Amino acid sequence: MKIDWFTVIAQIINFLVLMWLLKRFLYQPILSSIDERETNIKNKLLDAESQKKEAAQAKEEFNHKNETFNKEKDELMKKTAAEAKTEGDKLKVNARNEANELKDRLEKAFAEDQAIKNNNMAKRLKGEVLDIARKTLTDLSSVSLEGQTVDVFLKKINDLQAQEKAKFSEALKGGKPVLVQSAFALSANQQGSIQKTISGLLKTENTYEFKTRPELITGIEVLTNGYKLSWSVTDYLKSFEEDIEADKKVEIEAKE
Repeated sequence: MKIDWFTVIAQIINFLVLMWLLKRFLYQPILSSIDERETNIKNKLLDAESQKKEAAQAKEEFNHKNETFNKEKDELMKKTAAEAKTEGDKLKVNARNEANELKDRLEKAFAEDQAIKNNNMAKRLKGEVLDIARKTLTDLSSVSLEGQTVDVFLKKINDLQAQEKAKFSEALKGGKPVLVQSAFALSANQQGSIQKTISGLLKTENTYEFKTRPELITGIEVLTNGYKLSWSVTDYLKSFEEDIEADKKVEIEAKE
């Protein structure tokens, strides 16, 4: 069998031309497209990995921020609760103090009101008692009582202590006038007895003036040069009145 080399060579050339054409216009674009696609896929994978890392980092940052926020929130809540408790305790203390002050003011006002009422009642009772005593003693006055009054007064003059006698004598020096006042009119004998007792006791000579003063209530008083010597039921009533006032003052001070 005879080989046609021209045909063989021609077919080889045709095959090579075909292979070049295929590579040039078919395989090369396909391979380029495949390479580009592969590159795009790799880039997308790299981007995805980068995004994954960024997402993980963002998640970690978020968790950290969330944890920090929770801690700050807890601390803020504790601080707020502590401040609220402190303020609440302060308000309670202030309210308790104000309540106690109000209670004290009310109690003091009540006590003062009661003291005023009691004081007014005491004054009224005291006035009525003194008025009754004055009226009773005035109604009971008699010649016999008046004579006994003069006798008691003369005895008081004679019983003067040395210091009181010296004061009386000093007041009578120089012949100072002596005023004798009595709740009733003194008889001439009674006036003479008083003059004689004073002059004999103090060794002085003075002028005497006698006046009637009903408000003394069964009593006699001697006044001269700023000195006073007296005896009367009025003195006892006045002493009684002063004792009541002193007791009332002590009672009010004790309540306060």
